[in-house]
Amino acid sequence: MQFKDIEGQYTIANKLTEIIDLGRVSHAQLFLGDTKDGSLALAMAYVQYLFCQNRQHYEDGRPLRADSCGQCPSCKKIHNLSHSDLHLFFPSATTDKIKSNPSSADFQQEFRDFMGKYRQHGTINQWYDFLGVDNKQGMIREKDADNLVKELGITSYEGRYKVVIIWMADKMNITMANKILKNLEEPSPQTLIILVAESTEKILPTIISRTQLVRIPALHGARTDVNPQYYSLFVTWMRQLFKLNMSTLSAWVDSIHALGREQQKMFLLFAQDALRECFLRNNANLPMNIDFGDEKFNAMFPTMITPRNIERLNNAFDEAIFAIERNAYAKIAFMQLSFNISKGLKNR
Repeated sequence: MQFKDIEGQYTIANKLTEIIDLGRVSHAQLFLGDTKDGSLALAMAYVQYLFCQNRQHYEDGRPLRADSCGQCPSCKKIHNLSHSDLHLFFPSATTDKIKSNPSSADFQQEFRDFMGKYRQHGTINQWYDFLGVDNKQGMIREKDADNLVKELGITSYEGRYKVVIIWMADKMNITMANKILKNLEEPSPQTLIILVAESTEKILPTIISRTQLVRIPALHGARTDVNPQYYSLFVTWMRQLFKLNMSTLSAWVDSIHALGREQQKMFLLFAQDALRECFLRNNANLPMNIDFGDEKFNAMFPTMITPRNIERLNNAFDEAIFAIERNAYAKIAFMQLSFNISKGLKNR
């Protein structure tokens, strides 16, 4: 999988290629977002770029700054899911083929076929249907944990990284989770563990705290449960950040604090998506699929989101969302985020 094949996620793709180019690859990462929005595909493209022997860098105005070549031996092996240093783990259940104690190792070919059919955007329910598990729920369990330890104990075959991708990491049972935690606490050299999940609710907080968060933005139309209150909250907030009046900003933070943690998180996701819409409107001449209910704001605010500040703003939101998910004090998290956004908007 190349980044160019993942539509609508060029901003996060550019962030990922830059991390590799700067040599800042964290040994443990959490790609958090819906599979249909490209979380698994981005993880695969990231690994392909990491292993690529002829990385391509562009300076001709393309939306992507870089990508894997797609032609070298490493790229072809990753594309075919046959690279000896790439190990895939995913939920499994008993089937007509495996009637007891199933594991990812039993369904590697099926998973390759599934990935190919859905171009790495298949959902967990589509995987269960593809596997034919009837109404059984898949899990990543003890046998997977044993195989993980075995794979990580072997030197990489091609002398570079060993990579483990765990798709739907929230389906790990406690044995698998504890094995992962031990490897995160005592990482093996040149080993990269990527967890791909749609939710952190069932992942151990100690695992989350030891991973670098890569939040995958929701694509157009992915989120339909937007609270109408978010629009006016966002407009008021952004306008306050231009003047940065502490009295009015404090009152706004108090109103957000009163919403509760889940609504705070949903508002932050909404605001992050809003900035992305504004960036695409301002820099790619795409129609903005959001109406803030204020004609003047609709016209003027997108011009504030530019290539100079979008990455900084996106990172600030990632940090704030991660803090809220880890039960940080909301008033402090939102106040810090406000300062970061104010600086970013003024550095356009």
